[in-house]
Amino acid sequence: MFQHFQYKKCRADYLQCLCLCIIVGNLANKMLTSHLRQGRTLPYRSKRSLLVPPVIVTENQRAPFPRIIGKVRNMGDEKSGNHIFRLTGPGADQDPKGLFTIDIDTGDVSVSRSLDREAIDSYQLEVSTTDFAGNVIEGPAILVITVIDQNDNRPIFKERRYTGEVLEGSPTGTTVMTMMAFDADDPATDNAALRYTIVRQSPDNPSSNMFYIDAERGDIVTAISPVLLDRETLPTTTYELEIVAKDMAGSEVGLTGTATATITITDKNDHAPEFTHPLFEAYVYEGSTGVVVNLTVIDRDDPTTGAGRALYSIINGDPAQSFEIQTNPDNNEGMLSVVKPLDYEATAFHTLLIKVENEDPLVSDVGYGPSSTATVHVTVLDINEGPVFFPDPLTVTRMENIPVGSFVASLNATDPDILQMQSVRYAVLRDPAGWLSVNPVRGTVNTSSPLDRESPYVHDNKYTAVFIATDNGSPPATGTGTLVIYLEDYNDNAPYVVPSVARVCEDAHDMNVAIVGGRDKDLTPNAAPFKIELGTQPGLDKTWKITRVNSTHSQIMLLHSLKKANYQLPLLITDSGVPPLSNSTEVKVQVCVCKKNKMHCSSAHSHRASLLVLLATLLLALLCKYHQNHTHVEKMEGMVYFLMTLFKRGLILK
Repeated sequence: MFQHFQYKKCRADYLQCLCLCIIVGNLANKMLTSHLRQGRTLPYRSKRSLLVPPVIVTENQRAPFPRIIGKVRNMGDEKSGNHIFRLTGPGADQDPKGLFTIDIDTGDVSVSRSLDREAIDSYQLEVSTTDFAGNVIEGPAILVITVIDQNDNRPIFKERRYTGEVLEGSPTGTTVMTMMAFDADDPATDNAALRYTIVRQSPDNPSSNMFYIDAERGDIVTAISPVLLDRETLPTTTYELEIVAKDMAGSEVGLTGTATATITITDKNDHAPEFTHPLFEAYVYEGSTGVVVNLTVIDRDDPTTGAGRALYSIINGDPAQSFEIQTNPDNNEGMLSVVKPLDYEATAFHTLLIKVENEDPLVSDVGYGPSSTATVHVTVLDINEGPVFFPDPLTVTRMENIPVGSFVASLNATDPDILQMQSVRYAVLRDPAGWLSVNPVRGTVNTSSPLDRESPYVHDNKYTAVFIATDNGSPPATGTGTLVIYLEDYNDNAPYVVPSVARVCEDAHDMNVAIVGGRDKDLTPNAAPFKIELGTQPGLDKTWKITRVNSTHSQIMLLHSLKKANYQLPLLITDSGVPPLSNSTEVKVQVCVCKKNKMHCSSAHSHRASLLVLLATLLLALLCKYHQNHTHVEKMEGMVYFLMTLFKRGLILK
């Protein structure tokens, strides 16, 4: 069988020829076993006499082409010339078409161009014999063409650079990372059997062999002792390795691929932080807040990790929690701040005990020492503080309309700087209505104008003023305080009647004209109940009648019908204050003609409008003649006064 494999085509290299023979033998053995298990005839035996041996072709063959690679025989009718060979399948009459051909007379199988095992590693075609009319005589039989691998692909790493890290002090043999390369050649041959080596380490101290790589698996492990793998003593924390992967199991003729591995020595917390000084001093003005001192430490661990980042805490000397300490992320310093203003008069000196530790716990054989604590002396500097009012606000109750100069309140502002024995003077800062004055020395507040509860400056019966106190320090300091005066009501507003106009039909059977009510700016008991009655003019009770409805309203009634006209009804309204206040007012009653649910009333303003036009004309004439006749001006003024009096009385036109 091996005679058909054309050993004469093997290369002179004995090892390569032997390898080819072994591959062919294994392939033939597998094919024989497979077909025996399936109860089939051998692949080169089709029906009676078609002999189709498997073909093996080496990839990357060079010209000339075509080149005979195998032969098919018809053993039953070998000498007869009444048949022809036919080859079909992928590589023949299917894509890739024309790659393989068969001589129709001799059965020689040829390849037309170079093959690439990495593209297609085997082809399965069908061979048959037909007569000249195309009728199948023998077959089809399977022709298997196997492409033999050549070492034509280099190992390739997926990345040009790989990164890994290992904790300082790790035991010898600790795996850091794994380097993996890929070779496209046949993995069943040495063409894809890779071996890894480290060809360069940078830097190469304290040892040129700090790391070792497993030749077959590509695992990079530490080769240096844990004592020497100390991040704080190594010349660098980053090492670069050049890794070479070689196929052919690492032999000299193997192809190579290269990649770089960067290994970082990571930190563990094996050094405690230490203060640079056992004592720090700070000075701060009373009443101020913010950072007062920066505490510095040294830590040999990596400051960008939890092993080197510092955490500060106040462990003694701050019972009122007036201080706070935080870590500056830029330089790892402790920023001691005042968060509650300090009082020089209370305590002028503070002593704090500060502790520093790391975010990560220390390793088991390392502990915090005495230098991990420090003392901070904080001196409070005195400043001139402004006077403080007490209470603030100060609330008092006073009756409105008390006499000018009446006592309202006594302000009390004290100077916190008790050691300086300073004096305080008072002044009005904000008094919206201008009602108050203050004694600058004693702080007594008196009225300078009457207090008016009904003023727009009073809200919810409360009037608010602000005063300022100034000490005689250098420079002077000030403080403000608020005075709230709750104003009690005094009966100082006369009531009035609403509405001021009412309408009624002249032929109305119902003599009820309107219900009027009383209004008063004062509060109870200086307002309702109201007493509403007719005015004192004689004869009113012959036409009008007032009947009380409730404490605030009364009913106006007609005693007989009136003709269409506008009537001014004088009323007198009195509140319930002590003493009571009364107000004479008028309600305009319009008697109208009512037809089809519409009221036709006399104009309420026509007469007054005419008077206004007349007055304007007279005033204009006076202005024009003023410089010509002074006596004439006096006469015109008398007429204007007379017309204005008529206008105020509201003359009735019937």
